[in-house]
Amino acid sequence: MRRSVRRLGVLAAVTTLVLAGCGRDDGGSEAEGEATLGTGVTSEPCPDAVDESKGCIYLGIISDLTGVFAGVGVPLTDGGQAFWKRVNEEGGIGDYEVDVTTYVKDNKYDPDTHAEVFAEINDEVLLIAQSLGTIATEAMLRDNDAEELLVLPATLGSNWLFEDRVLELGTSYCAEGMNAVDYGIDELGADKVAAVHFPGDYGDDTAVGARIAAEARGADFTDITTGPGADQQTAAVAEVLKSEADIVVVATGPLELAAIVGGAVSQGFQGKFVGAIPTWNAALLQSPAAPAIEASYLWASSFPGYDADTPGHEAMREAAGDAPANEYFAIGWSGGYILKALLEEAVESGDLTRGGLLEIASSMSGDIDSEGMLPDGSGNYAGDPNEAAVRVTQLFTPAADTDAGVEPMGDIFTGPTAEGYDFTEACYLQK
Repeated sequence: MRRSVRRLGVLAAVTTLVLAGCGRDDGGSEAEGEATLGTGVTSEPCPDAVDESKGCIYLGIISDLTGVFAGVGVPLTDGGQAFWKRVNEEGGIGDYEVDVTTYVKDNKYDPDTHAEVFAEINDEVLLIAQSLGTIATEAMLRDNDAEELLVLPATLGSNWLFEDRVLELGTSYCAEGMNAVDYGIDELGADKVAAVHFPGDYGDDTAVGARIAAEARGADFTDITTGPGADQQTAAVAEVLKSEADIVVVATGPLELAAIVGGAVSQGFQGKFVGAIPTWNAALLQSPAAPAIEASYLWASSFPGYDADTPGHEAMREAAGDAPANEYFAIGWSGGYILKALLEEAVESGDLTRGGLLEIASSMSGDIDSEGMLPDGSGNYAGDPNEAAVRVTQLFTPAADTDAGVEPMGDIFTGPTAEGYDFTEACYLQK
């Protein structure tokens, strides 16, 4: 089994009632033929209900709305809210609509703030529909009041493959780093690899993946750690130049990426940069570093681009209306399909409690209709880490004439390193 079994005793104690499909009750009711409602579920309508005859399922969001990754967190949140607005307008989930606006909190990308705002909403929500920040999310899950709490993370750490309460989404930073290096070796003939990254979970996970691939493929590898701040990248740029790398994997924020790419290219660097998902922001194409970024940077993601031709993307773009196109908006929308499938099964089973959802999640095997928006293999939470791990990457090139500023380059792929890698622990623990 992929997921741990440490809570099976708790789950065995959960009373399971059959939902007749014609009745709701207040939280905690065990009336025959009615659903068991837990934390964050009420027979009262949502504050902005489409149909006031339906009850409400409250989901929480804890994201970076004003900090270093606000450029990620804000559109992720907007995309998720747009998804559930569409679901509610199309009839909701059985006898319920879903609210993802009442309990939205800004963690400012600070673990202490994350803990504070989690405490404020923990008793009000059924699950966390977005949690941005690996360390902060891990700490939240260790909270005694989160024993059965399910979380959809806005982070791609490989550690989530080993946590039974996390509904991880997409390819991990580690596998993305592997694919970036394999691309450099197979397509560019690279024999020297470097990784420039923040210290800690996100940056180390990416860098370790790059290192694993470089070592597996016989390429030289240079590890370059850097801190936040566009004006703090002089040393990192010098190390990139010194490495003479053919491919540089970057795991920083967008401002740091611009300083690194712009600084290195201006001094004659000829290699290619491949940035992890959080490095991209379309505003980079209006920055002084834009020419260097357009010439030398590729963005790595496992999700189809905003402009992809699928039913889901078409619906998403229609829902977005006049809002600027944004790749993170699309990813925020995509995550809703996982939660929708989970909640539909919970409503059908008649158990809308955290324990009931946790039990359902442990049996999900990836058969989710995402209207073409999720990577193949998404939503498998029943298998072991190697069965469940999504390993695909789509590379994008900057393109100022596109809606979201990037366009796909080539086909989605899985490199030989990620294809054969055996996940036994979080990659960043191998730093």
